[in-house]
Amino acid sequence: MKKSLFGKFGGIFIVAASYLFLYVPILILIVFSFNTKSFPSPWEQFTFKWYHELFNSSALWRSFFNSLIVACFSTSFSLLMGIFLIFFRAQGGRVQKALPLFYGNLIIPETMLAISLLSYFTLFKIELGMPTLIVAHTVLGLGFVIPILYTRYLQLDNSLTEASEGLGASSFQTFVKITLPLLRPTLLATGLLIFILSFDDFILSYFCAGTSVQTLSLYLLSMLRSGISPIVNALSTILFLLSALLVMLFFSPKIRSRVL
Repeated sequence: MKKSLFGKFGGIFIVAASYLFLYVPILILIVFSFNTKSFPSPWEQFTFKWYHELFNSSALWRSFFNSLIVACFSTSFSLLMGIFLIFFRAQGGRVQKALPLFYGNLIIPETMLAISLLSYFTLFKIELGMPTLIVAHTVLGLGFVIPILYTRYLQLDNSLTEASEGLGASSFQTFVKITLPLLRPTLLATGLLIFILSFDDFILSYFCAGTSVQTLSLYLLSMLRSGISPIVNALSTILFLLSALLVMLFFSPKIRSRVL
């Protein structure tokens, strides 16, 4: 009896300690975004000063929207290319030999991938900027989309597609009406993963953005040289609250039933 109680409370303690380790720094960041002095100064007085400066910082918002644009485009292109590959496979195409090319993105260090892409752009004299950055992030996203999507496709019940074709539907209609809806949860989860990776990425952005485009991660790096401004705490707080809101909406039964 004592062992079972110890195991039960010991498990609760480990879980609680893990969550505290993960979320206490975030809570500290949120609290000090309302401090009059810049972090890591001790608490002095409550203020909205940094939020006011945040919404008046044009350079920061420009870099934020650059990151948002790159993440949206790279996520869309990665998912579309993944869907095209699955459609090709559904028509009887052979893709097994090409799959290791996409798994390489998960094994190769991102720095090596960034230098390789930079060398490729330099070889063909492609000017660095937003297009090259989107291409680089799309290449990174394909390393996640193709393996995850293809593995899920192999797990689908073939009898459903056979029944659709037996009832007179074309291969394209079968793919759109049967296969894609079954892959929708995987597409959504993978898309969210790629969007987050692209939005937060620094290494590819550093090598492939050039001097004409500045993403949020590059902007924060430039701030490090002169000292991090507390407006970063305010921005992080807003992003955290938006992320928490999206998670709550996603786990809402009504919304999940409509999306999935």
